[in-house]
Amino acid sequence: MSNTISERKAFFKKFRGTDTPEAEMSFLDHLEVLRWHIVRSAIVLVVVAVVIFFKIDWVFDHIIYAPASKDFITYSGLCNLGHRLHLGDALCMPPVDIPLLGSTVSGPFMSAISISFMGAIIVAFPYLFWELWRFVKPALSTKELQYARGSIGWVSLCFFAGAAFGYYLLAPFTFNFLANFQLGTGGVYKYLPTLDDFIETLTDIILGCGIAFELPVLAYVLSKLGIITPSFLKQYRKYAYVIILIVAAVITPSPDWTSQTIVAVPLIILYEISIFISKRVDKQRIKEEAQWD
Repeated sequence: MSNTISERKAFFKKFRGTDTPEAEMSFLDHLEVLRWHIVRSAIVLVVVAVVIFFKIDWVFDHIIYAPASKDFITYSGLCNLGHRLHLGDALCMPPVDIPLLGSTVSGPFMSAISISFMGAIIVAFPYLFWELWRFVKPALSTKELQYARGSIGWVSLCFFAGAAFGYYLLAPFTFNFLANFQLGTGGVYKYLPTLDDFIETLTDIILGCGIAFELPVLAYVLSKLGIITPSFLKQYRKYAYVIILIVAAVITPSPDWTSQTIVAVPLIILYEISIFISKRVDKQRIKEEAQWD
């Protein structure tokens, strides 16, 4: 009976992530710890996905399909901004109409599953990164831990900022361009995208922008570790701009220059912010080294 109780205590310690022996761990011990981090992450993902699944109709109507709706907040907001700036209808986009096509019996159900899990990844991103951080943390030195202080909050903030940018700005431009693009003049082509294609395009935009907006955080960490310097970032700025344009072309499903510019400009701004952050980190490092001399 005592063995059973001790095994249960050990199980819940592992589940809570409190079973962290001070002795040096073997490779198999690391795999065991990683397994429990993955288990906890999977449980959180499933729970959030189930909650989203039970509200799937509301999520689809008000979140997933909203950027393709003519009364989406971005369309009216940009149009009003253009009028306030005395630009007329320059920022007003034509109304969109994207009827979605289903070609399989299980399409709506599988799409609901896909929406639930992709939504769970986005909503639970801070927790997932926290689990990753807990796994990596023991391998870091005291100095590296000081550098990474507050990383969970900043990484989550940048991710959600990028996701919001992709959802509220890039997605409407993309869907508006694709919905109003005409092939030929005879009207023989009927634009009927599949439900899976629509969901995949939207999730690619949101996740792609969320990851791309992590550039300042990455620059901060690499600068703290001494891997990059402000002079390095300035020296390779022109090459970085070319890479940014390529990334913008990959992230944006539509080939129009407007959508690619909308992605490229913020990434260029983020790169310049990264240079500023790296410069601040470099000055702080020089100041600390001077104090030790």
